[in-house]
Amino acid sequence: MTTQTMPAPPNPHATLRPLPWRRMAWVAWRQHRLALAGVVAVFGAPAVYLLISGLPLHHAYAAVTACRPAGSATCRQVAQNFLNAHVHGVLVTAGLLQAIPALIGAFVGAPVLAREFETGTFRYAWTQGFGRTRWTIAKLAPLATAVTVAAAAFSVLFSWYYQPIIGAGGGDSSPLAPTIFDLRGVALPAWTLAAFAIGALAGILIRRVTPAMFATLAVWVGLAVLTGAYLRPHYEASLVTHNANAPADALVINQGLSRGGKPASLDMINQTLRPVGVEAITAEVFRAGPSTPAGFGDPMQYLTAHGYTQSTTYQPASRFWPFQWIEGSWLLALSLLLIATTVWRVRRRAT
Repeated sequence: MTTQTMPAPPNPHATLRPLPWRRMAWVAWRQHRLALAGVVAVFGAPAVYLLISGLPLHHAYAAVTACRPAGSATCRQVAQNFLNAHVHGVLVTAGLLQAIPALIGAFVGAPVLAREFETGTFRYAWTQGFGRTRWTIAKLAPLATAVTVAAAAFSVLFSWYYQPIIGAGGGDSSPLAPTIFDLRGVALPAWTLAAFAIGALAGILIRRVTPAMFATLAVWVGLAVLTGAYLRPHYEASLVTHNANAPADALVINQGLSRGGKPASLDMINQTLRPVGVEAITAEVFRAGPSTPAGFGDPMQYLTAHGYTQSTTYQPASRFWPFQWIEGSWLLALSLLLIATTVWRVRRRAT
């Protein structure tokens, strides 16, 4: 063998050519077919139910919209009959659907990386020309896109399903109500993406599937409660009305009575009501006694006549879309931050 025909020795510094993105996408699809099937099941089964039950709901609501004149006592009774027949089941459905983002985060987001690290298969993947960063992005990006698109389509369907209840003025008639706000508009896809990102980060931090799933559920529930109870009511400065009811479709944040510019205690209210035999259970609930004069009327009017002021703090329904975009924006920013942190943790992790 001559020097011209002798094969060159292997270069110890040679590296594998990076695998093309299209090949990586194909591998990700093959690996996560079951996860994508789970996404279809989580959204598909409730979607079929909403469609099947929503058609008769809209058919029954047609009698409410057809009633004329709309503000008459007869039409109000028609609307009330419609709500009595349907509102309970619709509210139960809305409550159950609140779990969808959490399920996506726990059963799709948490295992996507945790399973690789728990079984040790990530070591083989990193030797196939993927690279840690490209490997992580290829696993997260398709699933994140899939769950977000599916949630966006589902939110449109739920808005159609729930519209008759809002139109009849029943249940949580305010579009800002916590039980329905995050199932409509851009909030549902934003919450679903955030849940997925929480699960992915929990998976890389814990590196075990089951504990990562439980951690995802706990973090998501805590974030949802914090947002609904404290953040969302204060996205914009609330409005205050005195001695008047807030609009029927408004989100009431707080109600209270004051006298002389100071908050009125329950003992103070009862002391004022004692001469007419009425007892205040709370600042909004009253109980007439045996000595209450016949035809006494509204205790709140009596208190107003005696120097009390009723203040109601609320958010108007017209702020639905501004609140949707505010919540969707910060949830998107949070999701991108969590995903970036996940990629950074994979890069930093020692093999």
